[in-house]
Amino acid sequence: MPKVAAELSALEVRNLSHPSGKGNALFAVGGVTGLYLQITPGDGRSWILRTTVGKTRRDIGLGSFPSVTLAQAREKAREARDKIERGIDPVAERKAAKAALSASAGRGLTFEKATDSYLSAKLDAFKNAKHRQQWRNTLEQYAVPVLGKMLVQDIEVQDVLRVLQPIWTEKTETASRLRGRIESVLSWATVAGHRKGDNPARWAGNLKELLPAPSKIAKEENHPALTIDDAPRWFTALKTREGMGARALEFLTMTAARSSDVRGATWDEIDLDNALWIVPAARMKMGREHRVPLTPDALALLESLPRLKDNPLVFPAARGGPLSDMTVSSVMRRMNDADISDGGSGFLDRVSKRPAVPHGLRSTFRDWVAERTHFPGETAEIALAHRISNAVEAAYRRGDMIEKRRRMMKEWGEFLSAVPKASNVVRL
Repeated sequence: MPKVAAELSALEVRNLSHPSGKGNALFAVGGVTGLYLQITPGDGRSWILRTTVGKTRRDIGLGSFPSVTLAQAREKAREARDKIERGIDPVAERKAAKAALSASAGRGLTFEKATDSYLSAKLDAFKNAKHRQQWRNTLEQYAVPVLGKMLVQDIEVQDVLRVLQPIWTEKTETASRLRGRIESVLSWATVAGHRKGDNPARWAGNLKELLPAPSKIAKEENHPALTIDDAPRWFTALKTREGMGARALEFLTMTAARSSDVRGATWDEIDLDNALWIVPAARMKMGREHRVPLTPDALALLESLPRLKDNPLVFPAARGGPLSDMTVSSVMRRMNDADISDGGSGFLDRVSKRPAVPHGLRSTFRDWVAERTHFPGETAEIALAHRISNAVEAAYRRGDMIEKRRRMMKEWGEFLSAVPKASNVVRL
């Protein structure tokens, strides 16, 4: 059992004195666990509540003595402990209140306003609209609720940690990017004259010492993919499915495209005469135009689709807007469940044994190129709209191997449409 400090009276507290020697002295005064009177060598006196917030030891200042009496100090200490038990950080709450007061008086710049100013100045530098939106969304979703009302000049390392720690192990990639974005906003605030000193969101020599390296806690997890041998059987089952979600998934499979690219496809991107789908740079992850050769089956699918008046989308949702990612994913999930209901084993990833998802079809395509064809790996990488890893080659390459990829995609379509092997399952 921890030792309980004797409850001192007001007179006993007043008679406390600093012992000889250097450094501040702490005297437990009792009444509330962790309440101390701190006395400096120069006889300065203040109240300290020593406690734990989350997993961090904190010394919380409660005011100077005798401006704050013993009774008032005990009441403040009880209030602080009550807030901690309810999940409220008294120090953070005090900083936020101070920041709000200063901001309302026109002094200083809050993190929320700094974020808006930074984004207004910098977002135009991002050519990709998706990246611009991701920058704004991550800051507004994770950082602004915690730091928004704080003055940028008051933000410290512990404040940045309050943003990052809740998601560092669960959403490591997002948290790592968020850290960099907070660092950018605070760097802008420093250069603009709103704060001084080191950047509390800096990684090297700073947060690196307090957080585990992203590479140590979260390796990138692959999306569950169809096995190569399951692909023809799955594709045959897909073509029997009805609905715009199934058609979008069918087109996605034949083109090895990303779900977002397919769901956002518009008719003016489709060149039926030259059998091409030209995705503009603004819609591509890499920010570069991507040409996709269309096979006869892909063209036939497009020609079978209805064209809605005043709606440019190739695969519109029932209400006219773009299909949701969940709509396409649910088609695969229902197909997996149906296969199991029919006595099959489902459509599972070979390694993780989890049901395959739309993005995993790109891995299936890549595996097929590597294991079942003689097409160069770089041809498949261009088809997947991946960046060429060799910097020198990327600098000199201007073409996109469109005719070679046309032959490759034709063979991929023929493979998908091949009659699947008979199942060994005997249904009773």
